[in-house]
Amino acid sequence: MNVKVCGITQLEQAKALKQMQLNYMGFIFYPKSKRYVINKIEIDFEQTIPVGVFVNASIEEIIIELKKVPAITTLQLHGNESPTFCAQLQNDYTIIKAFSIDDTVENINDLTQPYELSCDYFLFDTKTPNYGGSGKQFDWQILSTYNGKLPFILSGGISEFDVQSINNLAHPNLYAIDINSKFEILPGEKDIEKIKTFIKQIK
Repeated sequence: MNVKVCGITQLEQAKALKQMQLNYMGFIFYPKSKRYVINKIEIDFEQTIPVGVFVNASIEEIIIELKKVPAITTLQLHGNESPTFCAQLQNDYTIIKAFSIDDTVENINDLTQPYELSCDYFLFDTKTPNYGGSGKQFDWQILSTYNGKLPFILSGGISEFDVQSINNLAHPNLYAIDINSKFEILPGEKDIEKIKTFIKQIK
């Protein structure tokens, strides 16, 4: 199982996480987020892929923000970005498009189908006013409605107590899980030991 740790704000924690054979690190470039990346973080990520998370930013704003983590070539678009907007960036970046899921969603394909040709991965997160980071889960049974071609990342309130439930998910397109707030001491300050234990269990 591939694992993405999102909401990293500290250089030293990024270095520590890199030693865990982590697949992805997420850096949030959304100024309203408690986990907004303020300072430049420049390290050799090696096998770990850094991901820039943006919410309704313009292409110009994205380019400016990426100077804080120059190694980023994968973008997670977590707002209301259109398929056309995703396609504009896809020539230069790997695109992860996030979709907010709540009880009103009956079929995930209704959300994802227009984006099939303009993205590389999808991410399914719990719908919140602040575009994620709520620590709450949506009903994972809705994942059974997704039959698109692209692999997806599961996000939203995943904790160390969900290892068995994740392992029981049999969806063929489940590519990775995304952990964040349930593995923090404070917003943006990760519990490194808890993450280390979780990665050993899930992998």
